[in-house]
Amino acid sequence: MEKGSVTLLDMQLVEALLIASDVALTPERLKECLDEGHRIDLDAAVEALNERYRSEKHAFYIMPAGNGFQIVTDNKFELVVRNYINRNVRARLTYAALETLAVIAYKQPISKPEIEHIRGVNCAAVLNTLLERELISVSGRSDAAGRPLLYVTTEEFLRYFGLRSPADLPRARELDELFRKDENEPQALQPIVKEVSED
Repeated sequence: MEKGSVTLLDMQLVEALLIASDVALTPERLKECLDEGHRIDLDAAVEALNERYRSEKHAFYIMPAGNGFQIVTDNKFELVVRNYINRNVRARLTYAALETLAVIAYKQPISKPEIEHIRGVNCAAVLNTLLERELISVSGRSDAAGRPLLYVTTEEFLRYFGLRSPADLPRARELDELFRKDENEPQALQPIVKEVSED
C-alpha cells in the first residue's frame, strides 16, 4: 500500500520516531535512523500521515517545529490534557524568565547589558536558567565594550512554544491586544511590548 511515493512502512517508521522522540524529527535525524540505502521523503510522509489522521478523526496531528516535525494533540483537547497532567511536566517558566526570553526572541542576537537595560534588572541567574534548559544559546560576542556574549533562541525554544521559526512570533500589535484583554498581565511585560512596538 502506497501513498504517492511514500510506502506504508515509511509512514510507520516516521510515526514511530515522532511518537518516541522528545525533540523535533528533522530529515537529518531521520536519515541517521534508517538503514543504508533506505530513503524517506519526510514532508511527503508527514502529509500522508496528517491526511490519515484527519480522515480518521484522530485527536492528534503532526506540526512543523523548527527544521522538522513533532506530533501534538489537537488544540480542542488542551483543557482535558492539562487537567490530566494537572501541571506542566516541565517546570514552569517564571515571569522573569518569560520576560527575558521575550526580549531575546524579539531582539536576537542581544547581549546581557542590552537585556538588562530593557528589563531594568540584573538577569544573570535567569540567563543561566534559560541556558540550562536549552531555550537560548550563545551565538558569539558583541563588538561593544567588554565584548559581551550574544544570546539567541534555540530549536528547543521553537519546539517548546510550538513555532516553526522566529517569524511565527506574535507581532507587537497582537501582543498589545492580548495583554489589554488580560487583567492578570504582569506589569513588567509592558515595557517589552512597548520596546517591540517601537521596532
